[in-house]
Amino acid sequence: MKKLLTITAVLCALAGVAKAQDSSSNQVLSTIAIGSCNRQEAPQVIWPNIANKNPELWVWLGDNIYGDSEDLNVLKTKYELQKNNPAYKEFISEIPVIGIWDDHDYGVNDGGKEYPKKKESKELMFNFLDVPANHPARKREGAFQSYEYGVDGKRVKIILLDIRYFREELHRENGRYELNWDGKILGEKQWAWLEKELTDSNADMHIIGSGIQFIVQEHPYEKWGNFPKERQRMLDLVVKTQPKNVLFLSGDRHISEVASMYVPGYGKVFDFTSSGMTHSFESSTELNAFRISDLITQKSFGLMKIDWQGENTSVNCQMFSPEGSLIDEVTIKWDKR
Repeated sequence: MKKLLTITAVLCALAGVAKAQDSSSNQVLSTIAIGSCNRQEAPQVIWPNIANKNPELWVWLGDNIYGDSEDLNVLKTKYELQKNNPAYKEFISEIPVIGIWDDHDYGVNDGGKEYPKKKESKELMFNFLDVPANHPARKREGAFQSYEYGVDGKRVKIILLDIRYFREELHRENGRYELNWDGKILGEKQWAWLEKELTDSNADMHIIGSGIQFIVQEHPYEKWGNFPKERQRMLDLVVKTQPKNVLFLSGDRHISEVASMYVPGYGKVFDFTSSGMTHSFESSTELNAFRISDLITQKSFGLMKIDWQGENTSVNCQMFSPEGSLIDEVTIKWDKR
């Protein structure tokens, strides 16, 4: 399947095929593994235990390494350390990988468009992910991407948003980020691209990964809620384009949880946060009024098991310890459309 996806992306690029998604595969996905917040120098017992769950795809959700430097040689060395980790090396030889960055692999903690090495950092990340040289995302400003898998009735589109490259400034006061009412996260080009991805989509499920959490409002850290107009713009776009079965994915917080909210004019959307592969926020007590799972504060990875049942399609969102033990699970189901 890994070869099929790469070949499809290359042929589309060479032929100039007008597809909304960047690449596509007929492979039906029933099990997707996800995770974030991974220190490249830390012990990584996690990889064979993820592989034992038999995922058809792994999705990085950011902080895939802890680069935190404007020195590109430092970033490159840290990516190489992760990619040459024997357990990870074996994992990616068997399981296809896609992903997006968050702040630490972007290059600067909580950083945005001001980071001076963002273009070069994007290339390093894409090289780490083995994104083909002529992949459409290589040619754009920003690192956003889209992938489509499956056949009619079992088709999932995965959209990976770049919430760093264009993001405007945040200011912290007394340990809490202040709201930036007029600030931008995605930038107009990425918004236009996203609207086309959703408008032209015939997928049966839409998974939108964005690094930081989308639904939560309470905690004082990075989140879409720090940019209220951008968060509302996303909800308005979902209502406007009516994509089937929207599930956001996020990392960043060093905790794991599942949240749900009702969007007037659309129905339920969900946010599955999977964060803390090699380290976690064990003392976290942060609030989330939309949480429908337990608050998981131990190290973990996530698994999505899709039950393709047409209008009754559901996803079992599971959270596992690095050793592969189930910590918590929640089955999510959308309103009938």
